[in-house]
Amino acid sequence: MAGLTTGGPNLDVSLLYDINGLARHAPAGADRAVDLLGSYGIPLALVLLVLWCWRGARRQDEAAAVESFAALVWAPLAAALALLVNVPLRAFVGRPRPFLAHSGLEVLEPGHGQNDFSFVSGHATLAMALGVGLFLAHRRLGLVGIGLAVAEGVCRVYPGVHYPTDVIGGFALGTAVVLVLAPLAMALLTPVVRAVARSPRVGRLVRAGGRKLPRPVDLPQAQTPPPGCLTEDKDLAA
Repeated sequence: MAGLTTGGPNLDVSLLYDINGLARHAPAGADRAVDLLGSYGIPLALVLLVLWCWRGARRQDEAAAVESFAALVWAPLAAALALLVNVPLRAFVGRPRPFLAHSGLEVLEPGHGQNDFSFVSGHATLAMALGVGLFLAHRRLGLVGIGLAVAEGVCRVYPGVHYPTDVIGGFALGTAVVLVLAPLAMALLTPVVRAVARSPRVGRLVRAGGRKLPRPVDLPQAQTPPPGCLTEDKDLAA
């Protein structure tokens, strides 16, 4: 499998040169910014997005909060599982880094990936798994997370350390792990999260303590006098 898109004219290599070619004309500061975004900035932004979603999910009613929290727990677990699956997949495919197989690339991370393989991108796998997992908990924030994952993929091709198909493969792997195993994961996580939500000690992790509605006050009911008994008003009238 080592011959996967390592040479010859094809769309994958053409896109690699087109995206990497932007680095040739960009200032050094822009290159450094893209490198930092791809390595640390976007993954950190995804983690903060998950935490923001958790903050809002705690304000829902108990059933919705439990479901959202279980999905938010599943997102990083699925990302970690996808990265584990990627380890044997990389060794099986054995695809060299593009800067080792193609000349003329503007390599922004020359020391990166010298001793490992290119397919699939671990950064793209992690980012898309977090984005899709976030989508299960909150549609709008999930779309933002998926958009950040796409940006992460571009940031991995730009410095010449991944082919575009490495990124697409990472997107597919992260999405597949999240969605295929989501029913089983939610079935296992939901009862645990529900028990945590009802715990007096750690329940606030799942649902914020809201203001409870006051209990209705039982007002005294008017008593109906027995038949034959006169009320005080009637007695006075007489």
